[in-house]
Amino acid sequence: MENKDRLMSLDTLRGLDMMFILGLAAIISKICGLFPGGEDSWLATQMSHVEWEGLRHHDTIFPLFLFIAGVSYPFSLSRQKERGFSRGRIYGKIFYRGAMLVFLGIVYNGLLNFDFANLRWQGVLQHIGMAWMFAALLFINFRSSVRAVIACFLLLGYWLLLRFVPAPDFPGSDPFSMEGCLVGFVDRMVMPGRLYNGIFDPEGMLSIIPATVTAMLGMFTGELLKLPEGKISGNKKTLIMLGAAALMLGAGLLWSLDFPIIKKIWSSSFVLVAGAYSLACMAVFYWVIDVKGWKGWTLPFRVVGMNSITIYFAKRVIDLGYTDRFFLGGLASHCPPEVGSLILTTGSFLLCWLICWFCYRQKIFLKV
Repeated sequence: MENKDRLMSLDTLRGLDMMFILGLAAIISKICGLFPGGEDSWLATQMSHVEWEGLRHHDTIFPLFLFIAGVSYPFSLSRQKERGFSRGRIYGKIFYRGAMLVFLGIVYNGLLNFDFANLRWQGVLQHIGMAWMFAALLFINFRSSVRAVIACFLLLGYWLLLRFVPAPDFPGSDPFSMEGCLVGFVDRMVMPGRLYNGIFDPEGMLSIIPATVTAMLGMFTGELLKLPEGKISGNKKTLIMLGAAALMLGAGLLWSLDFPIIKKIWSSSFVLVAGAYSLACMAVFYWVIDVKGWKGWTLPFRVVGMNSITIYFAKRVIDLGYTDRFFLGGLASHCPPEVGSLILTTGSFLLCWLICWFCYRQKIFLKV
């Protein structure tokens, strides 16, 4: 059913990451809410984004997905070369994937309503498409040591740019604030339609620069994982990833003393801290699944991970709530409100999973 050369850990981790978007985060929050004060507990707050500065688990979902997209590219490129793809065709696939993700993201935001004055042109898929595309172009043109220098230059340059060039339309504001940062100013000046909250968009154009480094970190990881076992063992790869994650975490926390951890502008410290989390997760999943061979528990996650973009998009365009209410609405109505809400949320999550499972069973894997 699957490519034998495919990293099962990659699909499993991607699936777990997507589950939080599909409803797992809401389920956890609602379970916490069943207990006194549970809605304000540490676990419940981790299932939502921070307002601006700081980091919660929910803030790691997006960068982890982009990181995973980076990890998979060295394997994908190798298969293309084995099939005899020309350099022009490889370029074409990179540009096609980037453009298609941008297009799907705009459709996701409501392109087909043809209300261009109120259309939000930016978004998650657009950010992934552009950042991954730039990282892939760097990957096929430069060796790893040069790309490492480029990644450092991008993060340092982004920090200095935001530090010393505040938004001129909010004079006197903190250059790392929502109003005062250059990220928001660029979007206010050049983006048509509407921004996410009027004056700022969390997927701003300028923040594609550091997001590209997130994808690059994934590609560095993919290069390591792709090395043959005869050259470097799986255990050693795991230790290298964990060591690199620890170094990135320390560097990110130190950098955050001047450049705070802010997901909405994809600050350089956020890239390192979120990258450390992503790399550590990849190391653990790789060691457990691909090195130790403990794979029996992975299926529920893989069925989501192997059709992640499809279910993300389908959840937006298909009214799954109608089916959910049809089957579970009666039961939910006879329960306390908190329990009823949990039943409906869980039902919606399971419906999404069943769609993924059906596609998996039928070998339907839609790729961009």
